[in-house]
Amino acid sequence: MSMLSDPDMLEVIEDFCAESEKIYSELEEMLENYEESSDGKILEEFGQVIDRIMGAAKSIDANLTGVYCELGKTISYKASQSMDKALLDIVTAVLFDTIDILKIMNKNIIKFKKEEVPGFNLEAFATRLRWLADKFKDIQRSSVSIAVTDDKQLKDQKSIDDLLADLGL
Repeated sequence: MSMLSDPDMLEVIEDFCAESEKIYSELEEMLENYEESSDGKILEEFGQVIDRIMGAAKSIDANLTGVYCELGKTISYKASQSMDKALLDIVTAVLFDTIDILKIMNKNIIKFKKEEVPGFNLEAFATRLRWLADKFKDIQRSSVSIAVTDDKQLKDQKSIDDLLADLGL
């Protein structure tokens, strides 16, 4: 039995969902601020904040939520290093969509004890994620970590590809 549907975990799941909803609002506000300022530091901070949900989600078997958070984190970190305004506009839109997907999953975790996104075209979203992942192949650093080994840098694009594969994309 998944922790999401385990009656003994109900309080933990409800707390996770309540906290996540607050963080999703914070993330949306960050993206709105980014649209006004184009400050790459906001995208780095976005990655740090969404990482908080990622870790908690994976610990309660909300694996799909964790994977979407990890993609949002990786894309936002890489985007923070790009100077391509048109690409960054697309990244912002995709990150907003990611938050929308996460919010729907969050509500369905509470209501149905499942991570579902009915009515959302995940295949179209997958196409955007694949396209974005391809655009960031030349950006080596995918986190704000100062000391990144060469081995880690070579695996960054593979990690995006692996996350997309985890989503069945």
